[in-house]
Amino acid sequence: MSAATQYVPSPTPDLARIERALISVSDKEGLVELGKALAAHGVEILSTGGSAKALRDAGLQVVEVSDHTGFPEIMDGRVKTLQPSIHGGILARRTDAGHKKAMSDHKIAGIDLVVVNLYPFEATVARGADFPTCVENIDIGGPALIRASAKNHDFVTVVVDPADYKSVLEELAAHKGATTLALRRKLAAKAYARTASYDSAIATWFARQEGETFPERLTIGATRVQTLRYGENPHQKAAFYSDGSKRPGVATARMIQGKELSYNNIGDTDAAYECVAEFKEPAVVVVKHANPCGVAIGKDQHAAYLKAYACDPVSIYGGIVAVNRTLEAVTATDLAKRFLEVVIAPDATPEALEILARRKDVRVLLAGTLPDPSSAGMTIKSVAGGYLFQTRDNGHLNKSDLKVVTKRAPTAQELDDLLFAFTVCKHVKSNAIVYAKDGGTVGVGAGQMNRRDSSRIAAIRAAESGEIAKLAQSPAIGSVVASDAFFPFADGLLAAAEAGATAIIQPGGSMRDKEVIDAADEKGLAMVFTGMRHFRH
Repeated sequence: MSAATQYVPSPTPDLARIERALISVSDKEGLVELGKALAAHGVEILSTGGSAKALRDAGLQVVEVSDHTGFPEIMDGRVKTLQPSIHGGILARRTDAGHKKAMSDHKIAGIDLVVVNLYPFEATVARGADFPTCVENIDIGGPALIRASAKNHDFVTVVVDPADYKSVLEELAAHKGATTLALRRKLAAKAYARTASYDSAIATWFARQEGETFPERLTIGATRVQTLRYGENPHQKAAFYSDGSKRPGVATARMIQGKELSYNNIGDTDAAYECVAEFKEPAVVVVKHANPCGVAIGKDQHAAYLKAYACDPVSIYGGIVAVNRTLEAVTATDLAKRFLEVVIAPDATPEALEILARRKDVRVLLAGTLPDPSSAGMTIKSVAGGYLFQTRDNGHLNKSDLKVVTKRAPTAQELDDLLFAFTVCKHVKSNAIVYAKDGGTVGVGAGQMNRRDSSRIAAIRAAESGEIAKLAQSPAIGSVVASDAFFPFADGLLAAAEAGATAIIQPGGSMRDKEVIDAADEKGLAMVFTGMRHFRH
């Protein structure tokens, strides 16, 4: 644009009076109350379709959009608000002489309030609708109205969320039918965020339909659930957002008691619930700093809890406990003896909730159901200058997938424990080593820079838990060991053997596999390869 034609905005008022409103909403929550309040302020209401009917049924005067524009709705309602008389009325700057003349010349009436929420595209996709139905639920006129109103927020108030009706009506009452510039700007920002997330959902869905896991241009839409007190540390700010996927867990759970979840609570609770969902048997997972420190399955929930607790009775302090069944009173009784940050379960008996209620400090979450560990999904990590995306680690193994590579094959019990330990390993930070016996972890080594040290730490933990339980020997003796990745050297395996392990499960694939296999044979260990790695950095 040349200097001669550069746009110079006209003055912006602080107060903008609302004389005419356009209302077109799919979500009818609070609609009638809003309409009555606007009518009380003498506001003319333009509307169409179901919104107009709901307002008329409430006894309100409504002008049909088609009567206002002088042009009928056509193409099954696809074209109704995409009209110059509508968008001119929204986009005109009321203090600009040229704009006022155009309005007069073309008989365009100003529209001062636009209340629009969009066709439920996201909900349509979520319920599994077919392709044509999803496409038909892509709103066109709505986003156009919202963006136009938000652009001209100097004069127009735009509302995309029924939760904001109250603040608009409060300002109308306080300012004799007008809104402030501060509110209009706030609502405009919210409006742009809504259309952005809507377009993001459409783009993501379309890419999926075309089989594109990683499209050339990727957008993310999320809705803020809550602003958190702080992030990982008090000097960091944080908030929790929902991506709308409704995956069962911390994002969907009902909070029964306890204070607001912290940033760390949310991350740790997610880790615990995703882990416990891996098991079909009654299972209990204890998590500390996003790492499982005790995992067990049992004939019943309480038996599983006792084994999970025994693995690391020190780290459970201030930890997260997840169960994959309705929380029972007998388990809750033991949980109430500990200082815990969070307990999460699909459900809980009234007796269990009553018991936990005595511990006001523990947060109790009920998620309704469990997430599907085999389902597809995406994870995201920020790095300098961008993001890393990858598909969720939904890898799963059966006994038939395992390859015996040693002279001795594992026993039936060892085989069960090997699969259990490898499943747990998937949820432990790398380098990860898990000792397990009889369906429970007995030692966990996480996050070390080399696999030998992880093996040693897991063995030390096992020995210490045995001492606390006054056992005659370390529970690592007679256990199996899982490694999230291959042993690059035999030292990690030898450390496990020294601790008393009898069988090993690992991905294999190292240049030194033969050296490691020979070491296992020399120690009389059974070892199986999975061909699947579970790095979790």
